[in-house]
Amino acid sequence: MYVAVKGGERAIDNAHAWLAEARRGDVSVPELSVPQIREQMTLAVNRVMAEGSLHDPDLAALAIKQARGDLIEAIFLIRAYRTTLPRFGASEPLDTGAMAVSRRVSATFKDAPGGQVLGPTFDYTHRLIDFSLAAEAQANPQAETAEAPPPPRTPHIAEFLDAEGLLQPEREDAGAGAPPDLTRQPLAFPATRALRLQALARADEGFTLSLAYSTQRGYGRNHPFVGELRVGVVAVEAEIPELGFAVEIGDIELTECETVNQFAGSKTEPPQFTRGYGLTLGHCERKAISMALVDRAMRWQELGEDFAGAPAQDEEFVLSHCDNIQATGFLEHIKLPHYVDFQAELELIRTLRREAAAGPDPVKEAAE
Repeated sequence: MYVAVKGGERAIDNAHAWLAEARRGDVSVPELSVPQIREQMTLAVNRVMAEGSLHDPDLAALAIKQARGDLIEAIFLIRAYRTTLPRFGASEPLDTGAMAVSRRVSATFKDAPGGQVLGPTFDYTHRLIDFSLAAEAQANPQAETAEAPPPPRTPHIAEFLDAEGLLQPEREDAGAGAPPDLTRQPLAFPATRALRLQALARADEGFTLSLAYSTQRGYGRNHPFVGELRVGVVAVEAEIPELGFAVEIGDIELTECETVNQFAGSKTEPPQFTRGYGLTLGHCERKAISMALVDRAMRWQELGEDFAGAPAQDEEFVLSHCDNIQATGFLEHIKLPHYVDFQAELELIRTLRREAAAGPDPVKEAAE
């Protein structure tokens, strides 16, 4: 029988107070400030912005602090706050070719125009704990670099393959018109590539990484080259109706990845390379590469390839399960009260056990 819980509101208030105490931790330790999180935990901040679909480093840092470092909870906070913001316009398409790159690497061309810029990366570290970082106060010398500053405009690697006709040109979604807005319209299938990329851009990094890894292991036959991975700042422009032209309103940091995949050709297409694409807010290169691999895997139908039955090729599977906020909500709701549901199932199990213990009913069997 269901019994109403009394004192629930008081218990919740006490849980909130305890949460605030746990979040603060030992009061003898200096409190972590939002600027410290923003400046020293930038990759966590960038992930929260990317998957929260809102570019605001201060707000993302505050959400991380409030969430006690739980990034999915912080993303949830950002998503919720995002819904309260007015939509006053849309920016012009970003020109990533004009990106002021801080990192640019290619696995396909060693001497690409614009050069390779290693930038801030863990790729060449030894993955050994640096105990000197535990020092309370340490010198912060400026890192010396021998890398030359990048040119004003850094061409995309794909442009060189395009020039020889070796890379399949990007196609507009037939009859798609303006790209749909996933933040304002429910997800619908079949999804256009623009909609798939939107979903992947704010998908959970771990889920996307696992799918991308599965394609490399054979579940989708997708083992590409990284044509180019670039991280940098791009100007954001918006058209002002009163002026009749676009003006720069700010800049944001982005990570962009283009992968190059072999394509054997078809009856209508010659052998050439195809591409996967990933673009995220902030410095999130693992996510951008994963996104590009999954994007390419889901293009099998467009390219006339056979469906191998791989999870990463199934757009309904990928797009319906990649959002960590939806997944978290459905997963964690089962820890909330389900007294009535459980009592119904409990009574059903007891009834079945009683019937099994009593043995077959001769009257009922005769009637059947």
